[in-house]
Amino acid sequence: MEMFDLTLIWALIIGFGVIMYVIMDGFDLGLGILYPFAPDEESRDVMMNSVAPVWDGNETWLVLGGAGLLGAFPLVYSVFLPALYIGVFLMLAGLIFRGVAFEFRFKARKNRRWWNRAFCWGSAVAAFAQGAVVGAYIQGFAVEDFTYVGGALDWLTPFTVMTGLGLMCGYALLGSTWLIMKSEGHVQEWAYRITPILLAAVLAVFMAVSLWTPFVNPDVWARWFSNIQLIWIFPALALACAFLVYRSVQKRREGLPFVATLGIFIFTYLGLIVSKWPVIVPPNYTIWDAASAPEAQLFLLIGTLFVIPIVMTYTAWTYWVFRGKVKVGEGYH
Repeated sequence: MEMFDLTLIWALIIGFGVIMYVIMDGFDLGLGILYPFAPDEESRDVMMNSVAPVWDGNETWLVLGGAGLLGAFPLVYSVFLPALYIGVFLMLAGLIFRGVAFEFRFKARKNRRWWNRAFCWGSAVAAFAQGAVVGAYIQGFAVEDFTYVGGALDWLTPFTVMTGLGLMCGYALLGSTWLIMKSEGHVQEWAYRITPILLAAVLAVFMAVSLWTPFVNPDVWARWFSNIQLIWIFPALALACAFLVYRSVQKRREGLPFVATLGIFIFTYLGLIVSKWPVIVPPNYTIWDAASAPEAQLFLLIGTLFVIPIVMTYTAWTYWVFRGKVKVGEGYH
């Protein structure tokens, strides 16, 4: 196996799992964030019905990425969990409330408003926690001798609050563009109206984080301005996708706004990876420092290479089966 760098292969697998989770679970979290602003209860029915058949499958990527991270990069767990216990707990609690709301809202009559709130707040808390974790990763951790030595709330700073709110805006944009693609009538028109507002919010946060990052992590600033020709292609492509979202909404396209929003997330994610590569535990532990033994990586890799095609096939089949518009009064029950 000397001809293969198992650590690099696992870094690619984990990175792939993370972005798959973000773009696939992001739009249903985004719909939850938008829930209180929906024009009526029929619109909320359409919003939930549009993701009810696929939301639990989307979270498969979170399980795959988390399990792979534990097996392939144990140092990440030994640092991240003590540093982010509260943030991770909030994320999981939000996902649980969101999941329970999916099942009980359809059956509730008198207490439906409470399940609406559970769906909204669960989605919002999970999205905020994920964004705050990204911000904590950018600003780095207090690590000595491979051990986290900071406090339980060191992750919660004004910068991570900004990234948490930014990811909420990004997920809401994914949700609105998904709704454009999956709905019709007054529900779709509402989604068309709010999408430019959400896009403006995402761009504002994108700019704020970009200007703030050098003060939080000077190494990221140095990385970007020492490799201008290569690295700046990612924010340029992200901005091009943002312009495409705006133009496609103006022209009342249905599928293109969602695809372009996915492009914003993908290119922003690639820009983040390039900013930190090959550091996986900031400020200075690389993927090779954090890796488990080659024997353990190889053992896990054999099973993972079977699982990923199955998950991708199941996911593609699910989206194909439930393709098309979700109409008022129809859907998952």
